[in-house]
Amino acid sequence: MKREEKLQVIESLIEKFSTFDCFYVVDAMGLTVEQVNKFRKSCAEQNIVYQVAKNTLIQKALERSEKCTAHSPVFSSVLKGFSGILFSHDSGRAPAKILKSFLEAEKLNLPILKAASIYGDLFIGAEHLHRLTTLKSKEEILADIITLLKAPILNVLAAMQSGEKRLMGVIETFLKAST
Repeated sequence: MKREEKLQVIESLIEKFSTFDCFYVVDAMGLTVEQVNKFRKSCAEQNIVYQVAKNTLIQKALERSEKCTAHSPVFSSVLKGFSGILFSHDSGRAPAKILKSFLEAEKLNLPILKAASIYGDLFIGAEHLHRLTTLKSKEEILADIITLLKAPILNVLAAMQSGEKRLMGVIETFLKAST
């Protein structure tokens, strides 16, 4: 690979690290061409970008990316062997779900999760894959918060409406007694 091509790959990766809030680094070494094509297809169906690059180029892109500079030393420890990157806009759990379902469908132990960055939080190692599949999206978390905030108000309104007749009776009794 010529120097210009390497610079283009690094610039492309920097742009993706800056654009995408979630990315996973995986090791898919040992997959057949057919299996890699199936994996790429399943990623594309879920709007996930899958890119393979040399570890040194990934490391340089991480170091130059404003979002990832602080995490580049941690990623340098996992950037060994074959590395592919899954980039996701929509959800931090979508790549994990694709990985897990691919592993189960193909009855394989590859690709292996090396590391993930989800909105700046790091997960190092394959043992985090199950936990990452259960992450809630930002929208789901906001919906949960709104539901929790609405609950006390709804309880007060329900209490006021259910006791409407009793409340009116108390007021009428009070008015009759005061006249």
